[in-house]
Amino acid sequence: MRVFLAGATGAVGRSLVPLLVQAGHEVTGSTRSESKLAGLRAAGAEGVLMDGLDAAGVLAAVRAARPDVIVHQQSALIAQTGNPKRFDRDFATTNRLRIEGTDHLLAAARETGVTRFVAQSYTGWTNARSGGPVKTEDDPFEPNPESDCRETMRGIQHVERVTTGTPGIDGLALRYGNFYGRGTGMTGTIAEVLRKRKLPIVGGGTAVWSVVHIDDAARATLAAIEGGAPAVYNIVDDDPAPAGDMLTTLAAAVGAKPPRRLPTWLARPLIGDFGIAFMTTLRGSSNAKAKRELGWKPDHASWRQGFYER
Repeated sequence: MRVFLAGATGAVGRSLVPLLVQAGHEVTGSTRSESKLAGLRAAGAEGVLMDGLDAAGVLAAVRAARPDVIVHQQSALIAQTGNPKRFDRDFATTNRLRIEGTDHLLAAARETGVTRFVAQSYTGWTNARSGGPVKTEDDPFEPNPESDCRETMRGIQHVERVTTGTPGIDGLALRYGNFYGRGTGMTGTIAEVLRKRKLPIVGGGTAVWSVVHIDDAARATLAAIEGGAPAVYNIVDDDPAPAGDMLTTLAAAVGAKPPRRLPTWLARPLIGDFGIAFMTTLRGSSNAKAKRELGWKPDHASWRQGFYER
């Protein structure tokens, strides 16, 4: 197949391009940076400069590529501060790409006759924070998200709604858990903050987190490109677990001292209500549907071993 990969030099794209090429697909990958075009060509893809927020540019790039499937992996997370009180501000451009960028790609798909569309979504803090500790795709989003993350929630909901609900489009929305592995925040920026002992476990760290190794996320995306019914899928490992356990293990894996611990009342002025929820009340996610319907399973079944890999 001819695959148009929007955001080919991002976290998932860097792992996905080689998999697509190895599987025999013709890949056109977009990037906003001219300096990254050579890397795409070296990986076996055709590189194209594209601003995902420019509707005319998106249509022109898709027309030139003549793809059979469009894959939306565009984001802009470089400038994150790591402060939950500034979450929506840090994700502002990513949220535009989730809303305007998704709409531009879908419009290009319909204009050029492309019917299969795979888009990046997210699972984790979006899950409703009541009921059991692990949620499926049939469970609702959190109905009352904190003010610091409402615009980001709106962007995620938009991606899923238009990807799976646009007439004439067979859309699959992949809800990735938090990434770890090379070139990702969890084993990069977060690990460095843990080394500096600036990321404490708050309120016992009772929130349930779900993560996925970046290579497993790429493999799941390949599976969605090649098969699977239009739907929403959680792409996470087999081991949702308390945040406190995960951060303690990550600290040990990167040679850091165990994280400090803070009570909720002391942390709230520093990280806000959303930060408190992130550490205490989040629910994890089940990957059973992706295993069953995409024929995928993570090679890194648990972060307990995966964090130690280099």
